[in-house]
Amino acid sequence: MKSPLRLLTLALLSSSVFAALPASAASEVPDDAIAAQRAALAESTKGAGFGPQSPRDIDSLTGENTRAFGEAPHYTRMNLCNIHFHEGAEHKGGEFDRYVGNGNGKGYGGGFKYAGELSAAELAPIDKPIGDKGHGGLVPGDTIEVHYVHTTAQVTPGPTLGACLSEAIGNPQLRVETQVYVLVNDDEAHDFVELTEHKVVGGVHQAVNIPTNTGAPVQYEGSTTGPGYNKKGSPFQVSWSVRPKVAKVNIATVATWLEDNAFDENHAHGVRNLVTNPALLSPIN
Repeated sequence: MKSPLRLLTLALLSSSVFAALPASAASEVPDDAIAAQRAALAESTKGAGFGPQSPRDIDSLTGENTRAFGEAPHYTRMNLCNIHFHEGAEHKGGEFDRYVGNGNGKGYGGGFKYAGELSAAELAPIDKPIGDKGHGGLVPGDTIEVHYVHTTAQVTPGPTLGACLSEAIGNPQLRVETQVYVLVNDDEAHDFVELTEHKVVGGVHQAVNIPTNTGAPVQYEGSTTGPGYNKKGSPFQVSWSVRPKVAKVNIATVATWLEDNAFDENHAHGVRNLVTNPALLSPIN
């Protein structure tokens, strides 16, 4: 018999925030296709007891899902277990409320982007898009949402959400510290390698350079994300902290990180449709 941890890991890898879905060459899907995915999500979760879902509009405080679970501790009391990022912001709000579009219906080419202005120098073209060819590519001006995933399990940082789980704890609490970045062609912008640096601090693994000047994080109760959950609910409970302001990052340093990192990341992940159904959103205090 497979262990509960093994079964949970397989479930997470198959459809979670970390699932790698191939990019499509097709043009942006029509609005009714996204509406159909949202309708399928509403139908598949109706009366089933799912907890609040993610991503959401962080500027909206309303929600009707009151299924309670304990808020995870502050991230400085938890172990960093994974870092990955999405092409386009999954969340909406703050400085990233400009809708990119419906994308290919599989999580790529959609989401939200930085609403501010960038200079011609910051948008200067690069030789070729960065990231794994099978998942599209990133260019200056693109927005990414970085998830610094934390767990109460005693683990070390590693690939996928499986790194957040342990045989010793069957139900660890999870927290995602979230920072949205805009990619610029500027050597003076933030270095992504530094932004993802991690080491042991006070006995727990920590990402030591998460920005502290991008606004007070909006905190809410939600779930794992990723396009695998466009039509079904995520059963995993996550405490979220989403910073409302965007930071600029040197796109060349993102390319460097994708070539060599502790999380085996080589591409940007797709986004889950913004969850808008009040029955699937928690109220924000």
